[in-house]
Amino acid sequence: MPEARHVFVYGTLRRGGRNDINRLTPAPRYVGMGEVKGCLYHLDWYPGLALGGEQPVTVVGEVYEVSPQLEAVLDEIEAIVPGPDSEYFKRELPVDVGGRPIACLVYEINPARVAGKRRIEHGDWVLFSSGEKNIS
Repeated sequence: MPEARHVFVYGTLRRGGRNDINRLTPAPRYVGMGEVKGCLYHLDWYPGLALGGEQPVTVVGEVYEVSPQLEAVLDEIEAIVPGPDSEYFKRELPVDVGGRPIACLVYEINPARVAGKRRIEHGDWVLFSSGEKNIS
């Protein structure tokens, strides 16, 4: 039987976001705040994370333990499909959680989707999206 895995969520799946992972079933278990190095982009009402890259910043997010059933739901939300045209690609990598690495699934944006998109220099989607709401 497949075991639970960890996932790093950095955008609308974060607590209070449009797709808050805590509203999904089966319920995840919160582990802590995490960080990865990459470039965060504003695509529309949601972000995309490109891992590494030129001048990466610290991208912050939340780490949860998820069941295989919830992982399948996340794959649907992130539009994971076979082949190079998927909107996101699912990666597994160590995420820093309170100074210790935890192997996590990370949904990385397809590089073709970020061409010409605005980069979020501070790496925090919640901070960025709350600022955008205050400007509107």
